[in-house]
Order: sequence, then structure tokens, then C-alpha cells
Amino acid sequence: MLKYAIIFAIVSLIAGALGFGGVAAGAAGIAKVLFGLFLVLTVIFLVLAALGVGAVRKAID
Repeated sequence: MLKYAIIFAIVSLIAGALGFGGVAAGAAGIAKVLFGLFLVLTVIFLVLAALGVGAVRKAID
């Protein structure tokens, strides 16, 4: 997901440099959404890992 956010950010920068404002704005919006989703999922998985939720904990018990 982070990979696609970076790709859309690069597309946005290139489109903006070439004068395609609409495409640049659209790509930047998509990049923001993907990066925000990446951050949210990262925090959720870090919390779950800190709590020990998962198959490893169940296997130990």
C-alpha cells in the first residue's frame, strides 16, 4: 500500500511539473488516502503485536 502511495505521489509531481493540474490533484488525493490508510493499518498491527494477539499466542496456550 505504501508502494502505491509513493507511485501516485511521483505521478502527481510529474503531472504537476508538466502542467496537468487535474491529473496531479487526483493523483495527490489518491496518494493521501493510501498513505493515511497505511498509517492506520500500521498502528493497528503494532498494537495487536504488542498485545500478543495472533496465532503464536494461541499456539503457546
